Amino acid sequence: MMISLSLNGRAGRPLVVLCLGCHSDDIEIGCGGTILRLVAEQPHSKFIWAVFSAIGDRRAEAQRVAKLFVGSKRLEQLLLGKFRDGFMPFVGSDVKATFEKIKKTISPDIIFTHNRRDAHQDHRLLSELTWNTFRNHLILEYEIPKYDGDLGQPNFFVPLEKEIYQKKIRYLLDGFATQRPKHWFTEETFLALMRLRGLECVAPSGYAEAFYARKLVL
Repeated sequence: MMISLSLNGRAGRPLVVLCLGCHSDDIEIGCGGTILRLVAEQPHSKFIWAVFSAIGDRRAEAQRVAKLFVGSKRLEQLLLGKFRDGFMPFVGSDVKATFEKIKKTISPDIIFTHNRRDAHQDHRLLSELTWNTFRNHLILEYEIPKYDGDLGQPNFFVPLEKEIYQKKIRYLLDGFATQRPKHWFTEETFLALMRLRGLECVAPSGYAEAFYARKLVL
C-alpha cells in the first residue's frame, strides 16, 4: 500500500529546502525533477544549494544550472566549495566544519542529500554528515546511476509530469557541458531510471524520482 503526503512550509513562512551535493551535477541528477516540481507547487519556496566540489569550469556550471532549476529569486544561498573530487573522506574534519557553518544559518523543512549506500566515497561521507548534523529534519537521500551498479530499493517516490522530467533532462544536458563526453551522461540514462521508478510507484506519467527516507514522523 502507498500513502501520499504533501509538503508545505511551516505556518506563516515559505518552504525552506537544503540541497546538498558533492559535485556540480549531483543535486540535479538525483532530485532535479523533484526540485522543479516543488518550485511549481510552492511558489514562495526558498532553496539553499551547497556543492562541495565546484572547481574551474564546473564551478561556473554549478552557478548557472542552480539558477535554471530554482530561479535567482528562490535561491537563498549558493555555497560552492573547493574540496578535491574523490578525496573528501581524507579531509573529513574540514567537510564537517562546512556542515556546521550551514547548520548555524538555517533550519530547513526538507534536506536532499546522497544515499548512504552510494558507491562513491564522497557521496557516502556527505550522507553520513547530513544525518550527523541535522537531527530533527526531513532528510531524503537521492540516487545517482553509475558504473558501480549501486542502485537499491527506494521507499519514497515523487511522480513527475512530462513537462517536468523533460525540463530536468534538458537542463542537465545543456548545462553540464563538461560531463557530456562521459558515456553514461545521456538522455537515455536519466529517462531509464525515472521510468523504472515511475513503474514502481504507478506514476500517472510513467516517470518519477525516488529517494531513501530512513525516518519519517507523521
